[in-house]
Amino acid sequence: MNYFGTIRSPRELIAGAGQRKVLGLVAKRLGQRALVVTDQRLAGDAHFQSLIVDLEKNGLAVRIESGTLADVPAESTVLAADAARDFAPDMVIGVGGGSCLDMAKCLALLLSHGGQPEDYYGELKVPGPVLPLIAIPTTAGTGSEVTPVAVLSDLQRSLKVGISSPELIPTVAICDPELTLTCPPGLTAIAGADALTHAIEAFTATRRPVTPGLTQERVFVGKNDLSDQFALIAISLLWQGLEAAYTDGNNLEARAQVMQGATFAGLAFGVAGTAAAHAIQYPVGAVTHTAHGAGVACLMPWVMEWNRPKIGVELQQMAGAMGLADAAQVIPAISALFARIGIPVTLAALGLAEDQLDWVAEQSCGIERLIQNNPRPLDRSDMRKLLSAAYSGDASLIQ
Repeated sequence: MNYFGTIRSPRELIAGAGQRKVLGLVAKRLGQRALVVTDQRLAGDAHFQSLIVDLEKNGLAVRIESGTLADVPAESTVLAADAARDFAPDMVIGVGGGSCLDMAKCLALLLSHGGQPEDYYGELKVPGPVLPLIAIPTTAGTGSEVTPVAVLSDLQRSLKVGISSPELIPTVAICDPELTLTCPPGLTAIAGADALTHAIEAFTATRRPVTPGLTQERVFVGKNDLSDQFALIAISLLWQGLEAAYTDGNNLEARAQVMQGATFAGLAFGVAGTAAAHAIQYPVGAVTHTAHGAGVACLMPWVMEWNRPKIGVELQQMAGAMGLADAAQVIPAISALFARIGIPVTLAALGLAEDQLDWVAEQSCGIERLIQNNPRPLDRSDMRKLLSAAYSGDASLIQ
């Protein structure tokens, strides 16, 4: 260890069953006028309505923005921000899955600084603090409640784009596993597998040369000694709880393990970043129209196999966290877990056509910020080998 590390997190993180009921007390310390962002389905949910009642009992004026769409089309954030300006909110509260939390982040940004979402695409483009933001996740996967990232769909570019800035980290995150009890098995699996992929990629990311300015020049600084602690705990919690939560959605202990695991994974990758599995999923998701979590989880064992020569120490540490005998068992165990919860095992099963592999290889290599975060280099030829293995299910194609 070189004892270099960084963690960026909410000012306050509250986790535990029933903790959603603290919302009103938390919110009234931050302001008086709350814009509450959710989607149409959750807006009618009894738990959501109780949150609104709690806010109003604590003296807050509330406006509900329930128009969040899946994958957050960029233009929808502009329309919602324009509609909210006459309310003049002094805080934003996001309630829901990753899309709702990302929408809340974008509204806090646009209401604070104006402009268009594309003005802030990339890293460190947000010029200063945004409105105070409270994040309340109802799924356990993206970790958006603690991360510096908002992901949008840019329909003009036909791809997903990110706004990455520490200014987008919520002021407060309230993580109540009771809110995930009604999450269906398929979504539980996809979200939890996404979280486990976040933790693995953060834990196995490249370690960058340390300079005094590293944490100020980049949002994602690579593997470090502080993010490693959160990543390893996340791997342990998700390994213990994910299949149990998938099998029995009423298992509150398993739900709590998965939610806390997803949050810790968010804390880890929020500074360490993700790597090749996420880079490949961007073009794969664009052509297969499959869920992000399913795509990255499908790819993760194959990427780990490619990285194996460079991550021996990490695999041994993961084995310890997972209760496995040795490092050699880790990748097969992750692959088997994903298969048991319904994640496609190969890119072919995910729906990718074989004649799209060359295009995917080219596009993936172009996402340099993620490819450069991978512990083992990947050029165009290497990427094609990796994709062939992931498509066919033949690990011997990876050298």
